[in-house]
Amino acid sequence: MRTRPAPAPASAQAAPAAPLVRKSSEQTDGRLAGVATMIGSGLSTQTGAAIGSLAFPVLGAVGVVAVRQYVAALVLLAVGRPSWRSFTWRQWWPVVLLALVFGTMNLSLYSAMERVGLGLAVTLEFLGPLTLALATSRRRADVCCAVIAAAGVITLMRPQPSTDYLGMALGLLAAGCWASYILLNRTVGRRIPGAQGAAAAAGLSAVLFLPIGITVAVRHPPTVGAVACAVAAGVLASAVPYLADLFTLRHVPPRAFGLFMSVNPVLAAAVGWVGLGQGLGGPEWAGIGAIVAANSLSILTSRN
Repeated sequence: MRTRPAPAPASAQAAPAAPLVRKSSEQTDGRLAGVATMIGSGLSTQTGAAIGSLAFPVLGAVGVVAVRQYVAALVLLAVGRPSWRSFTWRQWWPVVLLALVFGTMNLSLYSAMERVGLGLAVTLEFLGPLTLALATSRRRADVCCAVIAAAGVITLMRPQPSTDYLGMALGLLAAGCWASYILLNRTVGRRIPGAQGAAAAAGLSAVLFLPIGITVAVRHPPTVGAVACAVAAGVLASAVPYLADLFTLRHVPPRAFGLFMSVNPVLAAAVGWVGLGQGLGGPEWAGIGAIVAANSLSILTSRN
């Protein structure tokens, strides 16, 4: 006859709970830190763009973007450390396209900021990833999201005597570049390990902007203050968000990350209003809200 083992002491039975509690606490702390980092990253991005716009009267949007590209290249090259000589043509061509798109995206965004303000420019640029997400979906919910987003766009771009159509077009160009940036980044990530592809694209983009930066410096001699603002824009809008996103994605689910990204147009409008005095009217806020709501609804109803 088999005898039942004697029950373990209460202290021994409760022992395994301690590591579980500790692990759960660590996960909670990690998510809170991730959320705090997301908020800091968003504010850093929009604050950097606002500070960069202060250098527009001296350097222009082109000069500020050139400095931002240099800063982004220094950070990404230090992190990615690409093996340039080992790249094949199959790896090089998407890197070259990514470099061109990266530079065009920033240049069109900052040029749009110069004409229509931070909030509207960032909102229009945000249509890029939103349109890409909706275009690749066949869900009925996303059709509703597309209608809501379209209503927001119509509200923002409604004809008025003061409407800057060139600024709006530049914002939409930035949106198209951001969508292309996502697709190219995916291709580069599949063909080149780690962050080498992104670093190589940033470095190549910085090289392409060297003659532009030199030309701007010759024609419009920069002041110390303008250069400082441009460098701050590069650090706050490129370096800090990149490193913050690396940390955030380790602790926050992708859906939560995408949901928070949709708040960036609101942050941009708020920073533009508080920091630059770029106030928006009720229709503009309604249009921004519609676009943010469309993206949020699409993410919340998605199963993937």
